Amino acid sequence: MGLEWERQFGAPLRNWRAPVHPADDERVARIDGRFMRLERLRPDHAEALFAQYQDAPEVWDYMPNGPFETADALRTWIASIADSRDPLFFAVIDLQTDTAKGVLSYLRIVPEIGSIELGWISLAPALQGTPAATEAFIATIRWAFEAGYRRFEWKCDALNLASRRAALRLGLSYEGVFRQATIYKGRNRDTAWFAAIDAEWPALSSAYDRWLAHSNFDLTGQQIARLSVLTAPVLVARDPVFDAQAGSDRGT
Repeated sequence: MGLEWERQFGAPLRNWRAPVHPADDERVARIDGRFMRLERLRPDHAEALFAQYQDAPEVWDYMPNGPFETADALRTWIASIADSRDPLFFAVIDLQTDTAKGVLSYLRIVPEIGSIELGWISLAPALQGTPAATEAFIATIRWAFEAGYRRFEWKCDALNLASRRAALRLGLSYEGVFRQATIYKGRNRDTAWFAAIDAEWPALSSAYDRWLAHSNFDLTGQQIARLSVLTAPVLVARDPVFDAQAGSDRGT
């Protein structure tokens, strides 16, 4: 007698339609926020970005490119990818100074299955850890889910603990590590995966709105309620790396 089992299938998506590609949505050409502005990356951003990056080569540690020796070298790279649809690159403009201080992109954009990723993140030290940086990430997540994407991904080198921590802070659940997933700069890369899905978006959106509210920042601009606390209930899986670290700290 052969093995018997109950045949199971995923839920049918009767009313789902493929969302627009971000390159085809004019609203994505420029996204205005409270602390920052996202605009399509252009060669004329190179001078400002190079000034921000030039004393911080570590920004490029986990990137497949960089660091760039000159503004012209950075401009040449930007010119080579400015018309790309996937990855689709943006400059992050800090509204306090109206200066480009970072780059990020959508990539692995697959509208037909409703999946999109955020990556190519290189933030200057002056932008790292600021409300503007967080709002830039939130803006990309918000557009994706409001456009109809079902899945938003964040992947990083498994050794990049800052990126892993940032994903969790945004409410993106840990999904595991793909071992020896790729090679870059002559080095092995194990890739850590994080994601949120559309069913989680209402709770995430509420958490983001609460965090971005004017009442959540004191007179010095410091957050009152931490985003990680607001998004923690949304997580379906935490990153074991940080749980292990916490356990080690308790044991010392």
